[in-house]
Amino acid sequence: MNKFTLKNTLSRILITPLLLPSLLFFQSCTSGDEDFSAYLFAWFTGNGPGQEQVHFAISPDGYNWVGLNGNRPVIGADTISSRGGVRDPHILRGPDGKFYMVLTDLYVPDDGWTNTGMVFLRSDDLITWTSSKVNIPDLFDEFHDVTRVWAPQTFFDEEEGRYMVYFSMLQPGGYDIIYYAYANDDFTSLATTPEQLFYHPDNKSCIDGDIVYKDRIYHLFFKTEGHGNGIKKATSERLTEGYVMHDEYLQQTNEAVEGSCVFKLIDSDEYILMYDVYMRGNYQFTKSTDLENFEIIDEEVTMNFHPRHGTVIPVTESELESLIERWGSVDDLGITTIGSERVKKINVVFDNQENTIYLPVKQGTDLTSLDPKFSSYFDAEIKPSGPQDFSGKPVSYSVSLKGAGEKTFHVSAGVDNNPVLEGYYADPEILYSENTGKYYMYPTSDGYLNWGGTYFKTFSSVDLVNWIDEGVILDLPRDVPWGRRNAWAPAAAERKIDNEYRYFYYFTAAQKIGVAVSDSPTGPFTDSGEPLINWKPDGISGGQEIDPDVFRDPVSGKDYLYWGNGYLAAAELNSDMMSLDLSTMKVMTPEDGTFREGIEVFYREGIYYFLWSENDTRDEDYRVRYAMSDSPMGEFMMPEDNLILAKDPSMGIYGTGHNSVLQVPGTDQWYIIYHRFTRPEGITMGRNAGFHREVCIDKLEFEPDGSIIPVVPTLSGIEPLR
Repeated sequence: MNKFTLKNTLSRILITPLLLPSLLFFQSCTSGDEDFSAYLFAWFTGNGPGQEQVHFAISPDGYNWVGLNGNRPVIGADTISSRGGVRDPHILRGPDGKFYMVLTDLYVPDDGWTNTGMVFLRSDDLITWTSSKVNIPDLFDEFHDVTRVWAPQTFFDEEEGRYMVYFSMLQPGGYDIIYYAYANDDFTSLATTPEQLFYHPDNKSCIDGDIVYKDRIYHLFFKTEGHGNGIKKATSERLTEGYVMHDEYLQQTNEAVEGSCVFKLIDSDEYILMYDVYMRGNYQFTKSTDLENFEIIDEEVTMNFHPRHGTVIPVTESELESLIERWGSVDDLGITTIGSERVKKINVVFDNQENTIYLPVKQGTDLTSLDPKFSSYFDAEIKPSGPQDFSGKPVSYSVSLKGAGEKTFHVSAGVDNNPVLEGYYADPEILYSENTGKYYMYPTSDGYLNWGGTYFKTFSSVDLVNWIDEGVILDLPRDVPWGRRNAWAPAAAERKIDNEYRYFYYFTAAQKIGVAVSDSPTGPFTDSGEPLINWKPDGISGGQEIDPDVFRDPVSGKDYLYWGNGYLAAAELNSDMMSLDLSTMKVMTPEDGTFREGIEVFYREGIYYFLWSENDTRDEDYRVRYAMSDSPMGEFMMPEDNLILAKDPSMGIYGTGHNSVLQVPGTDQWYIIYHRFTRPEGITMGRNAGFHREVCIDKLEFEPDGSIIPVVPTLSGIEPLR
């Protein structure tokens, strides 16, 4: 595949284990499983413009999900909302066979987190909905001053024979309280004044209520808002009173979470509890049979969309067919899995306008006999099957699905060595070990909201193309008490001290720089116990203390540490490699105004090279510039055109930056290691692309005068070293 155009890109990632953001499920009020065969999930996408609308997805098993309508909204907020946005969709199947949906009426870009109402909807078939706006101050004088009305859900009260709607509200000077009220007969408004449903024993805020009825007990799951930020539950034998809080937190993580929802698997005694690990931007999924003890199942869950707070109900075969007929397509529901381990799944390119699929495959794949192992969650018929010859022209596949039609895809495959690591990683550091004769990659673990990763891994290779995951080498919550968050942008050095090899690992944690040490390049590393840099140099008031780079000057034998975001500083390392000679510290920010972060220093044929990244890593124009010097501490000589690595839209490559540089020992063979937006999805992800990045390697070449020849980023990457 030679060209890539945005207009032909679908927002689609096939069969990616769930490290990505955020969804909720709902325990439906149903009496039996015998008629159900699949699941419907209603969700919204985020807090930005156009993101607070209702989306649908379907699943055959409650684990593997595919978005309907091309992951576009199925109900637009502008048609139902008073504010311009709707969130937290919850669907209930009523005993009358109708469907009842409730939503938070809120548009965050204009309203922040302040709102006063909800939206009620009703449907006979899940396809056509009627809606009503419900504004609390207009209905109830005692709640004229509410500032939050959040996350409504509905439960059918069998004793009352009415639909109970429960939601949290906040009034000035108070705390978030979960209330309930009964809907009127046509489900267009509330017929009773809200009453407090749950009384927190310490009068603290509670939101995101979710009620599950099991073994004659009502289980109310909720978030402890602002005090612990986790999931607890209260239980009662009655729906509207008597809830007693259990002290235990139920989330299986130490991270802050919210928005729990529970649903029961069809023909099973298992329940799924999931919650939004919102500081990381992903969901954690757990299962239980008793609603007391929960087991993490994240690796079993897949989806091709990025949802926020929503709900799930089981659906019948005929309801599933209706949903597919209305919003399904062969493009989305036909080929939903690619089972071959030879294919780089998150980099597959679907072009539904041209009816093509491109399969990037790993080094060493036999293109004359490749079986992609296409399959469908929804029993689409896919022909041909088995190994095919992809070494020449594309292979035509016919895909047909009841209710969605038939389509022929022309499928091609090629060896793409970029990205070199599977999954989301960024800020790559590379090290050649004299001790082991191997190369080691030390990246930032990516894929977390706002760069919220908390651990570092390393990878090893003998040829720079095939990499082995060596596991976690430093875990901030466990190993670094002074900085438990934001594990970013490491650097590493191998030194032989007293005839023994030692490894020094410089890393960012909580916007401070630390150093850890090990006797192996694969760790584990032991932190020094305190930050190495948690201060700003004199004269610097902005920026961050991040992005260290370590460099040994081959001329003097001295070691230097460089760092900074918004500024560039440097100092000599003392002989222990774990402290700085502050008398040598210097601020040396390039004067052309392009320096952002990600300094990289190396030496070649009498020239010291300084490479850095320009712009924000969330910007498609994140890119690399450089300067030269005759000293490891400057002054800089700035080439007239010093841009050496930038995006290539024709190939779908964006956000190329934060690099390291490698010289193959004993040669003048050089490589640049950098990250880019994940391809092809990154450019469609907005600012989220800045923490969904992947690592690439390309050649670095020089003119006779020593200037760097601009690098053309490639999909093919480099050939394995021999």
